[in-house]
Parts: sequence; structure tokens; C-alpha cells
Amino acid sequence: MSVAILRRGDVLIASIQSDLSDTEVVELRQELAELVGRHRLRGIVIDVGALDVIDSFVTRALRTIVLTARLLGAATVIVGLAPDVAIAMVQFRLNLKPLRVALDLDEALAMLDRLNQRGAEDGG
Repeated sequence: MSVAILRRGDVLIASIQSDLSDTEVVELRQELAELVGRHRLRGIVIDVGALDVIDSFVTRALRTIVLTARLLGAATVIVGLAPDVAIAMVQFRLNLKPLRVALDLDEALAMLDRLNQRGAEDGG
């Protein structure tokens, strides 16, 4: 699989290096869920900057990662969406809830910090 997964404290950073087959997308989804559960991580950043196309299958997989991570106590932020990819996703009316998107890694990490701080203040 052409995804680099790094751990930075209690956050996973998954950088997709090239287009993924459907099987690789499913493997990524399973691996991220396993890592979050095993290491009790608080966040995931998924960098999709190398993807030329994000079709409905990849969008559903991203949504599943977000929802699974949320059930395991971790927030997820997507980074690296190219403008033309974002436009195509909207034009195809893909269900983008509950995806959170940031422009870059720094913004994503700051967003995760805010989300985790808010969750701690809410008692969860």
C-alpha cells in the first residue's frame, strides 16, 4: 500500500502517496482503526494531496474512517484536497458529512487540538 503512516504523540498522520485501489482503501480503513484502538490515539490526519480523484467509494471510506475513529475517541481531519478535486466532489453531490477539512498539516493539528480540548471540557 502506498500510504505512509506516522505517529506524532497521540495523533496518526496518514499520507496517501498515490491513487489507491479499492482493496487498499479498505486496508487503510482497517489499519487506521486498529492503530487508533491499540494506541488510544486522539486524532488522525489524512493527507489526500496525491489523489487526482476522490470518487464515491473513497469518500464513503473516508466517512467510515471518521465515524469509526470517533467511536474510538479520536477526531479526524482531511488535508491536501486539490481545488479541482473539491469542486468535483461537490458537483457529484457526494455526502461529505462528517468530514473535517484543513488546508495543511499545521492547521489540521491545531484543529485536532481544539477538538480534543473541547471534548475534554465537555467531559468526553
